[in-house]
Amino acid sequence: MLRKLLPFLVAGSVLSGCATGPNAHPDDPLEPLNRGIYAFNDTVDRAVVKPVSEAYKAITPDPIDKGVTNFFNNIEDVGVMVNNVLQFKFVNALSDLSRIMVNTSFGLLGVIDVATMWGLEKHNEDFGQTLGYWGLDAGPYLVLPIFGPSSVRDGVGFVADWYIDPVTHVHPERDRWVLVILRAIDTRADLLAASGVLEETAMDPYETLRDAYLQRRRFLVADGKEIVGDNGFNEDDLLRAAPPPPAN
Repeated sequence: MLRKLLPFLVAGSVLSGCATGPNAHPDDPLEPLNRGIYAFNDTVDRAVVKPVSEAYKAITPDPIDKGVTNFFNNIEDVGVMVNNVLQFKFVNALSDLSRIMVNTSFGLLGVIDVATMWGLEKHNEDFGQTLGYWGLDAGPYLVLPIFGPSSVRDGVGFVADWYIDPVTHVHPERDRWVLVILRAIDTRADLLAASGVLEETAMDPYETLRDAYLQRRRFLVADGKEIVGDNGFNEDDLLRAAPPPPAN
């Protein structure tokens, strides 16, 4: 999910620079706790996860890196399909099933994204979105240890998605954790550019990441049909937004 936040992080850095006042964010009543967990996550990332991901990116040829990402995206489509069924979006679920079948067979277990080449759109659904689709409020913003931005609703959804995830059911356990760690490293490697933007442009990275996450989740739950956040920006506005060049 986080790899899709880059345009929102860039825009969020602009918007957060305009924010004023000491008032707490209405969706973040747990901010002191969340900031502590954020600081812990950031320390772990800087000490371990980021260096490992940078090394992975440096030694892995781009086609292989892309193939690994595609492989895990194909696995992700299983959960997407299940959540589309739970939301009664049966046409999308059928498309997801077609993607899985095409990519698993013709795409060498998903290493090659043949389905996208054939015009089968990749969807974005998870159990947190399913709960939101059926009217459950997101609840307070919540930073999870290691896993990062979430909410009370999305935290519950995360647990459900873990059990839906085919990787969870891989045996023996050693192979399961190899896949879990490889996916985490590949995801973090793909986020190196996004984290660089966050560090370089945001006056308060915690606030920027929080606002970007909340805006993105509202957009996804609404299937892009509603305004994102309370600032009058829709997704196209956010994609066009960028920090101004530095003054000479």
